[in-house]
Amino acid sequence: MTDRSMQIPSTPRRFVVGLIVWTVFGAACHRQPESTPVPTAPTSQPRTTPPPGVNITSGAALVQAMHDRYATGWYHSLTFTQKTTLTLSSGGEVVQTWYEAGQVPGRLRIDTDRATKGGVLYARDSIFSFTNGKLVRADTGLNELLVLGFDVYVQLAARSETVLRKLGFDLTQIHETRWQGKPVYVVGAVAGDTTSKQFWIERDQLLFVRLIERSRQGRVDIRFNEYVKYGGGWLAIEVDQIVNGKRRTLEQYSDIKTNVELSEALFDPKQWATVPPWGGNHN
Repeated sequence: MTDRSMQIPSTPRRFVVGLIVWTVFGAACHRQPESTPVPTAPTSQPRTTPPPGVNITSGAALVQAMHDRYATGWYHSLTFTQKTTLTLSSGGEVVQTWYEAGQVPGRLRIDTDRATKGGVLYARDSIFSFTNGKLVRADTGLNELLVLGFDVYVQLAARSETVLRKLGFDLTQIHETRWQGKPVYVVGAVAGDTTSKQFWIERDQLLFVRLIERSRQGRVDIRFNEYVKYGGGWLAIEVDQIVNGKRRTLEQYSDIKTNVELSEALFDPKQWATVPPWGGNHN
């Protein structure tokens, strides 16, 4: 998942501090090919959201609907291997393998370099960055992609609403449009506005598919693509980050497991360098 606290390097290096990914937390002078759209629901499930008679007219109502749709079945933990392709300012690419473990809601561990024990830890409302097994940065903050792609389906809707407002989304602004051939809700912007901070939710399955915001780098467009169903929940196995119209990061997930037993120590910054990560030893 894109690490929202990381900066993409201008030259290749083994540990990349680079958005949730993430992460975070994201999108070209040429248009990127459209990714596989979100799968439709089985015919035995209702295909229309919201249910007849329910009219979603605010971001808060949408967040509530997302929670209600999946709260009883969404997975609470997951692990996966991430192939991370980073596009450098020179035009070249660096490909890395990251290992991620998440406990939903609110916690995500990204081991970006096991050899040097480097990575990032999101623990509730804090972010910790590590290099050579040592803590090099600690700050308050949230991974927007973790909130929108995972937490919102599990934690109380009131909590998600509070967090999203804190992150700067205007939940009173909502409209509908189409994305990759599907109807979507857009929260945080009026129709035609593609620059304000906003998130897009696929209407039929209520899955997060897009985040648009501005950063110091410029306009960031992050896309959750190729959703695959896992138990009572879903996971986008490809995340595309586009900055100022050019792809910056492409994430592709494999070796995915959900509802796995994870040690609490994995998410303890004091134990970062000593606890074995989910895939085995650091060494």
